[in-house]
Amino acid sequence: MRLVVGCALLASVIAYVGTGPLIHGILSVDGQAIAAALFLSAVATVAAAWRWCIIATGLGVPLSWHTAIGRYYQSQFLNTVTPGGIVGDVHRAVAHGQSAGSVALSARAVVLERTAGQIVQIVLTLIICLFLGAQFGGHLLVVSAIGLGVVGFGAVTMGLAGAKWPRVGAAIRRELQELRSGIGSVRTAVQVVLASIVVISCHVATFAIATAAIGASVPPGQLLVLTLLVLLGASIPFSIGGWGPREGVAGWAFAVAGFGASTGVAASALFGILTIIAVAPGAVVTLVYAARRQRPIPQDTRPVLIAKDLETTS
Repeated sequence: MRLVVGCALLASVIAYVGTGPLIHGILSVDGQAIAAALFLSAVATVAAAWRWCIIATGLGVPLSWHTAIGRYYQSQFLNTVTPGGIVGDVHRAVAHGQSAGSVALSARAVVLERTAGQIVQIVLTLIICLFLGAQFGGHLLVVSAIGLGVVGFGAVTMGLAGAKWPRVGAAIRRELQELRSGIGSVRTAVQVVLASIVVISCHVATFAIATAAIGASVPPGQLLVLTLLVLLGASIPFSIGGWGPREGVAGWAFAVAGFGASTGVAASALFGILTIIAVAPGAVVTLVYAARRQRPIPQDTRPVLIAKDLETTS
């Protein structure tokens, strides 16, 4: 379903603006943009890995920072080259869980880490749009009302289900307890928010570079609002490695702001190319991990390992 919807959205964008903006954006890539994207992606990955370490430690499944950075690079690469954008997160949750001794807690840590980042992004986007996004005023009110309605309906539904079915109520209380463990203290919450702001800022800067590279001139305040809206579109799960909803939102946002849908689609296309290049180190990390798994055990250590296994079994 994600693949079908993503393809349909991308096809709709192409049908509306043509292939010219996409081609223009892709051909606008240059060495300076690539170097800047690689640097910004590295900073964002380090910050996101720090956020993951903080939450995982709170849940009792700690991991080292350098391991988190490698796994995060790998997950970003897998998310980019696979439909849906979650395969990499599932992989790092399982890999960390196997080494930490609890796949369930590791999976919760990954879900909380991604959810916390999304919440900070949404709140930051709404705050900035309220102050700088006058041209989106009517649209933002509608979207905000719908979003609050969905959240409120979900909260009421969970409360009623928990009151009616004891098992559901126990499950909800358990998950809330895990949430308090992962992001329970003020210090942890502040660290998570700061890490998320660093990640978002790096993505905003990358999109600003893409916009300048295609030859568009957008005032900084308007560009900030447009970029945050495009990044929200990129987080919509119906995508093909990030493509589809992002280009649709970019075309709509730039058109509403008066810069033309073609400009937004071209900037989004170049941003997508830069994003793919920026997560290329994740491919190297994936190959290194694969080589380590396939490395044969030295002959002289096998008897020792077998003896330890027998001793543990007995």
